[in-house]
Amino acid sequence: MAGWDSDWARRLLPPVEEAAEHTKLWWAAAVAMAAGGGWRGRKAAAAGIVSMAAAELLSNGAAKQLVERRRPPKEWIPHDDVEDRPDSSSFPSGHTAAAVAFTAAVAPSWPWAGAACAVPAVLVAIERVHSGAHYPSDVAAGAAIGLATAALVRATPRLLIRHCG
Repeated sequence: MAGWDSDWARRLLPPVEEAAEHTKLWWAAAVAMAAGGGWRGRKAAAAGIVSMAAAELLSNGAAKQLVERRRPPKEWIPHDDVEDRPDSSSFPSGHTAAAVAFTAAVAPSWPWAGAACAVPAVLVAIERVHSGAHYPSDVAAGAAIGLATAALVRATPRLLIRHCG
């Protein structure tokens, strides 16, 4: 995907990345859900935020410290937008982990909101490869961390009730 360059990608993907930077997009989505979605929106927002935070901790706080992987070479990127790539390990994609964790945790409580969040989550994953910040395997690993984290966060209340209640 880094070798794929088009006008729409150059126009659409950078704003998506900027919105997702520091999880701003997901915090904004959570606020909108909590403010306008009643009980279901608040439950979805809480699950999304907790899952996103756990995925960020696992991907950026743990996995990146354990796996030292260089970013894709600048020569592989067919556009000029390679100057602001992070210096941290390429593996895994923390942006993708956060996006997938948030989306996967929201969807069971509020499927419509989960579907709406899936669109920017997929665009974030595409952007991370297109920008040259990650290899596709980094994004796949981030998505796996996000899915696993969301599943664990969603299952935790039932597990606690079963074992402690």
